Amino acid sequence: MNTKNRWRSLFLILAAAIGLAAAQAPHGSSAADTAPAISSERLQKHINFLASPALKGRATGTPELNRAAQYIAGGFRKAGLEPTARKSYFQKFQVTVGAKLGKHNHADFLGPNGQNAQQKPGLRVGEEFIPLNFSDSGEARVPAVFAGYGITAPEYHYDDYAKLDVKDKAVIVLRHEPQEDDPKSVFEGREPTQHAQIVNKAINARNHGAKVMILVNDPVPHASEEDTLIKFGSLTGPESAGLLLIQVKQKAVENLLKASGAKSLGELEKGIDEKLEPNSFPVRDITVTLRVDVRRITAPTQNVVGILRGRDPKLSEEAVVIGAHYDHLGLGEHNSLAPAQIGKVHPGADDNASGTAALLELVTALAARRRDLHRSVVFIAFTGEELGLLGSSHYTKNPIWPLERTAAMINLDMVGRPRNGKINIGGVGTSPVFKQILEQANRTGLQLAYSESGYGSSDHTSFYVKNVPVLFFFSGLHSDYHKPSDTAEKIQAAEEARVTDLALRAAMALAVLDPRPQFVRVVEPRPMGGTGGGYGAYFGSIPDMGEEVKGVKFADVRDASPAAKAGLKAGDVLVEFAGAEIKNLYDFTYALRSHKPGEVVRVVVLRGTARVTADVKLEQRK
Repeated sequence: MNTKNRWRSLFLILAAAIGLAAAQAPHGSSAADTAPAISSERLQKHINFLASPALKGRATGTPELNRAAQYIAGGFRKAGLEPTARKSYFQKFQVTVGAKLGKHNHADFLGPNGQNAQQKPGLRVGEEFIPLNFSDSGEARVPAVFAGYGITAPEYHYDDYAKLDVKDKAVIVLRHEPQEDDPKSVFEGREPTQHAQIVNKAINARNHGAKVMILVNDPVPHASEEDTLIKFGSLTGPESAGLLLIQVKQKAVENLLKASGAKSLGELEKGIDEKLEPNSFPVRDITVTLRVDVRRITAPTQNVVGILRGRDPKLSEEAVVIGAHYDHLGLGEHNSLAPAQIGKVHPGADDNASGTAALLELVTALAARRRDLHRSVVFIAFTGEELGLLGSSHYTKNPIWPLERTAAMINLDMVGRPRNGKINIGGVGTSPVFKQILEQANRTGLQLAYSESGYGSSDHTSFYVKNVPVLFFFSGLHSDYHKPSDTAEKIQAAEEARVTDLALRAAMALAVLDPRPQFVRVVEPRPMGGTGGGYGAYFGSIPDMGEEVKGVKFADVRDASPAAKAGLKAGDVLVEFAGAEIKNLYDFTYALRSHKPGEVVRVVVLRGTARVTADVKLEQRK
């Protein structure tokens, strides 16, 4: 068949599928002719339940998310979807969801003769000191060192650790950064840089050999503010930073400095800020004794998976996956963009009750049209997306339907608030048939904004890195994103119904298309990146957020990127970057930000059991 005729045949197939026609329907009508249309009322009903106060924001590992899973499974059961091989709709696994303080936390500062520098035995946990939630657990009895702000910033010609030996010691560091109230400061004026982030101070302390980091609120220019301890569990960071981390009240640190004959915190801070020069020193005759007991909290969670079998003897062995994540932020302890409202329910109506509702509507619509399906359809409600694509990553490592027989994946994430009839669709470059399918499927006149890339911060990425063509439906960010104000009444149910209809028609086309959609690996543009808030120079790896390893496992490596040019591959585990040990993604981010485009850095990865060394020439982000 010549090319013209082949594409004409493809066009006719797509037109028939997208028109939802089926020759097998009785009495001259198709199953689609009598099947229920996408219902805006049902969409809103699903969203009202999932985003209700009773579900408390659907945080992963909570009873409320489990209630949502039962609700979704009920929709699957009602539509007649097959459960998995274990006769259940639930694909269960364990996740780390947080940390809690153990019973054995103790901190004390001892003088030269072993006497207590506080004039009393020990500091009171929760009142005078608090461990940080990404601290290691363990004990230490080490000398103390004052390390200013705890910052190494070669781009600003500033280093609190210059000529300072902190190996196996406790470093005392101020919470913010130099000249933070000076609009002319080289530290980006009054805008905090990444050096002010507590996790970066911890990584820097560990990289310099410290065993303990003691964080203290800086009194200048915060003299009028209450000296409060950070709420345990409220910081974003790795599970374990590789050293002991505590915050101590200013009074306790002032007593320590006084006992050693040093200047006060305020005097030390002013001296640094006035000259923009470090003022670090060993704290004479002071020993820190410390015991930190932080317990990791794990919890069971589950993807919800149901199967609709296709009717073609051959094509039914292949499947189209349709997915949406059903978890959200709970009470906002992690990743909330309204920090003053942490502790309030973050309902997640758009993110992603909207996508879950669309998934349930597609279950109903496609089950009613099952006679029209040649391929099978696998429906998945993913858990743990907000924690790093955990559910989709777990599924692609443990697929219910073999990935080599997965023809395409459609992901619905935040589809409830289209503006001016516009919907963003990512992944259209991952198969040459996608744009034609979408144009033919767009029967309601939506404005389609395309993106070629198969990568993104949602669950389709987990499939794209496994060479599955993907489509990502997304109506865009808004001012309520990751806030308690993302509520059900703000959903535009009629507009979401149009988006869901588009997804339905695209899914029907993919379910009959023969041959299956060709996978294309998109030539990716370099990511965008700024100076202060970006990730520094361009490296080109995609981290596997669902893999708990020591180091950073690459889910993928972008084509033609610095990492790819150096021979790095998907599955490699980065353990060393420019001489610095890499324990987690935070270490990698910190290390990458410390280097400039054009530099050649030596990295070490684990490839299976072998250690592989490569020289990577970093490039400029666009």
